Amino acid sequence: MGNGYLTGVAFALAVLTNLVFFLKGKIDNFETSVYKKMLILNLLESFFTSMIVLIAITINNTLILKILNKVDIIIIITWCSLLFYYVYKITSNHNKNNDKGKNFILIVNSIFYILAVILDVNIINENGIMDSNGSATMIGLIGALIYIFLILVRIFFSTQEQNKKNNKKYIPIYILIILLILAAIARVVIPEINFISIILSFVCLIMYFTIENPDIKMLEQISLAKDHAERANAAKTEFLSNMSHEIRTPLNAIVGFSEAIMDEDNIDAAKNDAKDIIQASQNLLEIVNGILDISKIEANKMDIVNTEYNLKEECQNLIKLIRPRIGEKPIELISNIAIDIPDILYGDKNKIKEIISNLLTNAVKYTDAGEIKFIVSCINKNNESSLIISVEDTGRGIKPEKIDKLFTKFERLSEDRNTTIEGAGLGLAITKSLVEMMGGKIIVQSVYGSGSKFTVYLKQRIINRVDDRVITENKENEKLELYGKKVLIVDDNDLNIKVTNRLLEKYGIISDQATSGKICLEKINNGNTYDLILMDDMMPKLSGTETLHILKENLKFKTKVVALTANAIEGMKEKYLEEGFDDYLSKPIEKKELERILKKYLNNEIEKNHFEPLPDDFYEISDKAIIYINEQK
Repeated sequence: MGNGYLTGVAFALAVLTNLVFFLKGKIDNFETSVYKKMLILNLLESFFTSMIVLIAITINNTLILKILNKVDIIIIITWCSLLFYYVYKITSNHNKNNDKGKNFILIVNSIFYILAVILDVNIINENGIMDSNGSATMIGLIGALIYIFLILVRIFFSTQEQNKKNNKKYIPIYILIILLILAAIARVVIPEINFISIILSFVCLIMYFTIENPDIKMLEQISLAKDHAERANAAKTEFLSNMSHEIRTPLNAIVGFSEAIMDEDNIDAAKNDAKDIIQASQNLLEIVNGILDISKIEANKMDIVNTEYNLKEECQNLIKLIRPRIGEKPIELISNIAIDIPDILYGDKNKIKEIISNLLTNAVKYTDAGEIKFIVSCINKNNESSLIISVEDTGRGIKPEKIDKLFTKFERLSEDRNTTIEGAGLGLAITKSLVEMMGGKIIVQSVYGSGSKFTVYLKQRIINRVDDRVITENKENEKLELYGKKVLIVDDNDLNIKVTNRLLEKYGIISDQATSGKICLEKINNGNTYDLILMDDMMPKLSGTETLHILKENLKFKTKVVALTANAIEGMKEKYLEEGFDDYLSKPIEKKELERILKKYLNNEIEKNHFEPLPDDFYEISDKAIIYINEQK
């Protein structure tokens, strides 16, 4: 009856292990997949062994016992093959594409299955001894021994570094071998007892604690999620800390110099303070714009907006803007804009300007003396121009080990030497993202302590090699006078109204104010007439867009309405134009853009255009194209 007790215990242990495994949550991976099959086979094997004992004790039907023994042999071979496959995979670095082991097992198992079915089994059931032998039984023993031998060879010759970390996973194999040796010895001493079922059940139980345990895996995932959350929280804290410092720095200057102006009696000193306020305001605006840009890039909401533009003109304007940033630093700004750059290109002008501006600003920040070279050249082929934009400085340079961090958000290299540098560390990260969005690339060359060179490669479509568009009359140096013109400013913020009113005063414009869309409608409905309306959008109860739609329901309403809003992210101008606004002006208001709006809608003379005469040697005609060869003005 010893076999009956052992098979009963083996079956109970198999049932318990299966329940524990299948009733708890688990992670689907190759290990749990193989282990699941091994558990099911173990349960079936212990069940069939129990049935063999039960039938031998009761009806002792030889045919049934032979069939059950053959099934048991096939199950044991399959279980051993799965154990080999498990070891094979963990010693192969979990290579999912490596199916050679599976193919080998399928072939070997097929041979053993056929032999186990064809060959005979001898049933022994006498004098209290229940056993089987014969050719089929021998095939089962040989199959199991072959797989155990292959397992040992695989473990022994495995030299991969990560396998040393998997030593605990080999514990069930070592236990299996020890138990088989003990079972063989016990079999000689006590031939009536079969230990196979209890050994398989015990090995499966041990494996539950040595495979990538589902419960442990879940705890590890929870720990990993917690780690990610803590890192995200730390990144948020660092971000807020950086932003607090970087935003408060220019704000400190703005507030401090503003208070100084209130107490200042000397007009020249007040003007100098005002210049510093403007500079600090520009720094603050640059930081805010950088945060908005990087947020849009990371949210995949940054779009390419292609238009026709003149790169040479834009570069000259950027040079004019960057020179004041140099200030009193002994730096020479050298520019070379190639004359063969086509006058009219097609691409995202604003992003290219931002790329160049970020590179020039970065060079000014990190260069104390020497020179900054700004060079733009191109290679024109058919209707495509490959632009090569480089900014080279004699600044502080970058350590080789810090190059990788150069385009990382909120990173400013060599902080010990850069304590006076302003900025959030977003410029170069944005630049790299914009360049890659446009299908280009950026290269950095640097010698620490001597200087750096940034080179950008971009392709743009050529529209015209020479600008033959209508050029408006140049009146930049003329004072714009618009006396008698009346403008309605619609904004829910009194301070914004005051700022806009002060800007309009110097042009002689009479301004009226409305602090809501409702008041604006009341003024228009009461018969007030205006030459232009500057309309904020984000107002409570009735937005600027909603107010405009109501105004346009009145067919007699013909006044031009310009969106004046702090909603200045890219693409908003097009949105407001689609909503029915005549134009768009962003806050903070730039003098140049404001004058463009005023000239366009309040100054009738702006409509006078003329063609600028061209010198005789301005063009060279060839069989292939018109080439721009002279840029002298």
